[in-house]
Amino acid sequence: MDVLAQQLFNGLTIGSVYSLVALGLTLVYGILHIPNFAHGALYMVGGYATLMSMTLLGMPYFIAMFIAILVVGGIAVLMERLVFNQLRDSPPIHDKIAAIGLLLFLETLIRVIWGADYRSMSTPFSDNIVSFLGVTVTTQRILIVVAAILVMIALQLFLKKTMIGASIIAMSQDREGAFLQGINANRVAMLTFFISGGLAAVAAGINAPINLVYPDMGHLVILKAFVIVIIGGMGSVPGAILGGYILGFSESLGATFISAEYSDIIAFVLLVIILTVKPQGLFAKGAH
Repeated sequence: MDVLAQQLFNGLTIGSVYSLVALGLTLVYGILHIPNFAHGALYMVGGYATLMSMTLLGMPYFIAMFIAILVVGGIAVLMERLVFNQLRDSPPIHDKIAAIGLLLFLETLIRVIWGADYRSMSTPFSDNIVSFLGVTVTTQRILIVVAAILVMIALQLFLKKTMIGASIIAMSQDREGAFLQGINANRVAMLTFFISGGLAAVAAGINAPINLVYPDMGHLVILKAFVIVIIGGMGSVPGAILGGYILGFSESLGATFISAEYSDIIAFVLLVIILTVKPQGLFAKGAH
């Protein structure tokens, strides 16, 4: 029973990170219909921005994460303005090629600046151990779950309760109708990319202390985020959240009760099963 409880909490931790990354990905797709393959690189830059703010600038952990949000959000906005906005009238394949190019550029830039070494990130929460209900975890893992849930609640409130959030939802549901209502498409696109980058930075900042920071750290995460977005329904915010936790629990339980060697395959098995039953994903419509 203790093993099950431990793995359920581990699944909650993994799912929280996956959901944050998938949220940023699905927001961009829901608004602009761009499958941003460079989102994994934004996640990676978020990890480096947090780590370097702490080690080079001597910033406290949470201040470093805030700096990372601004840095990664700013890079995401530049992506939208300088690349994706310029390709808005081009064939869809151009967006995909450009996103892959941005991914390779950012990874190469990080390697040139900081090398390919694996780096550890130490936080005030890394070494504190907490035991409850048969579960033993570090406070960093508790922080991951709490921070992710708070960020997701804040995002939902922002989308539901503010005029700007309403503009984002309107754009995701009916672009032409949003234009006719006078919504500034450029402003919405920039804000969406900023939020997307910020979510990636938060995910990296809270997850890196229990893993490592290195140039390829976004590869597997973004691959699974795409699986989550497809499972949940392309462009669906609830689908990204639910899909992230479904995958997190499945991987954690599968690694324990089946085999850790197959944990990364579980995402794709789930993808096949869910799409067989619901081809459009769990939530087929746009961001709700």
